[in-house]
Amino acid sequence: MPQRESMAYDVVIVGAGPAGLSAAIRLKQLALAAGREIGVCVLEKGSEVGAHILSGAVVDPIALDELIPDWRELDSPLTVPVTENHHWVLTRKRKFALPHLMMPRFMNNKGTYTLSLGNLCRWLAGQAEALGVEIFPGFAAAEILFNEDGSVKGVATGDMGVARDGTHKPEYQPGMELHAKYTFFAEGVRGHLSKELIRLFGLSEDRQPQIYAIGIKELWDIDPAKHVPGRVIHTQGWPLSDAVGGGFLYHQENGQVSLGFVVGLGYKNPYLSPFEEFQRWKQHPDIRAILEGGRRISYGARAINEGGWQSVPKLVFPGGALIGCSAGFVNVPRIKGSHTAMKSGMLAAEAAFDAISVEREGDALDAYPKALEASWVATELKMVRNAEPALAKFGQLAGTLYAGFDLWVHSLGLTLPWTFKHHPDHEGLWRKDIAPKIDYPKPDGVISFDRLSSVFLSNTNHEEDQPIHLTLKDASVPIDVNLALYDAPEQRYCPAGVYEIVGQEENRPRLQINAQNCVHCKSCDIKDPTQNINWVVPEGGGGPNYPNM
Repeated sequence: MPQRESMAYDVVIVGAGPAGLSAAIRLKQLALAAGREIGVCVLEKGSEVGAHILSGAVVDPIALDELIPDWRELDSPLTVPVTENHHWVLTRKRKFALPHLMMPRFMNNKGTYTLSLGNLCRWLAGQAEALGVEIFPGFAAAEILFNEDGSVKGVATGDMGVARDGTHKPEYQPGMELHAKYTFFAEGVRGHLSKELIRLFGLSEDRQPQIYAIGIKELWDIDPAKHVPGRVIHTQGWPLSDAVGGGFLYHQENGQVSLGFVVGLGYKNPYLSPFEEFQRWKQHPDIRAILEGGRRISYGARAINEGGWQSVPKLVFPGGALIGCSAGFVNVPRIKGSHTAMKSGMLAAEAAFDAISVEREGDALDAYPKALEASWVATELKMVRNAEPALAKFGQLAGTLYAGFDLWVHSLGLTLPWTFKHHPDHEGLWRKDIAPKIDYPKPDGVISFDRLSSVFLSNTNHEEDQPIHLTLKDASVPIDVNLALYDAPEQRYCPAGVYEIVGQEENRPRLQINAQNCVHCKSCDIKDPTQNINWVVPEGGGGPNYPNM
């Protein structure tokens, strides 16, 4: 087997999202100010920076103000300030608007911007490269490398040109090893290497389990007469009853609206389909009225960290750190996490630069979690720590009332002494014999759509002849357990039609995995009731190619 080549850097960063790029920029800024050189490399599994980035998004620029104070003069994509805030409680046919004065002060979107987070990352990448950061899109970090003492040495990218049966195709190229004094893992939600690091180093041993939601999003061109730049709408209530979640609709630039639906993955009914709930939500009269006469132009999905402060793992280990959504810094009530992710990357960068400057390479970056604990990130997340679990604990109505009370108390500078706990999302799924089936309407092809036409709009592409990246620990479980007990819920929680039970008519059922459809949302890795599915990276450059998402 050909030996892998290696390259050495001071810091290697896995993932070109907001956290990873902010860390890279901050490292170079510090080096420039100190008059010294520092080698920084960013690996990105998408075909380009931003290809795999998906968010609402309404961005609080607090971290960007600290990182690049003159961003307003640098042709940044933050051009549409939020001008209106609406919160609707939906029934099947009606909406009830909650007065914004009822919301705690820190929930106000004053000073925020609505935009494509992918475009923000593309812009940040340009700023990073101008400072000398080396960014390698299309290269997936597939393996953690370790030193003899057990500390993290770096990562290796995946081999290219491997056939599905494991043999080497004529174009085979072995992966590259990237060695570093410190490696930052900024893979996003449920990163497969981050998950392994959390297990190996026991980083979550005294923490609450991380919990997640799936967010499904579309981008529409709408009738210009209906477009109000900067208008932000959030909804709760219908069509969900037992599950936690809600919808969003943001009026962005160029006559477009970004809309989507979020469903907490702790739901109980195996017949629930987050994708179908989103399609139903769009048919609400007040949502449909906005979309009618418009045209859907893009689609995507991703998981979202919802555990909050009590689920953030230990952030450092010998040779590296977790930053951004690899650790989980989303402020769920504010529906924002980019600003906290960016700040975490900046703080980790400062700790690493200090350690490298005094030649303490390899030491755990204890200064990073200490700085984060003292930052506005911790203040913000501690304030909202009980809001999401209150919904799971008390239900939508009572949970919303409690969460509102809790948030108001904290917004007044007071503190409640308790912290609610979480339960892993894959636990507690009802058996199919006691779960009520859900009759979802057929898509009309105008407002609501099917999965396959949706995946087409995500521009998802994988080299077909490669090992399937959705791996099973036990190949018998999908039929003997998931189908037998839960009627194969992977057919419904996947928003891309990856999992399909075939052969039932012949009484020879088997699971077919359409891996080429995968939009990398990670829901299967999270929600599978026996945790039998393990998501690993496919060949670099595979997956969705999101424009303006």
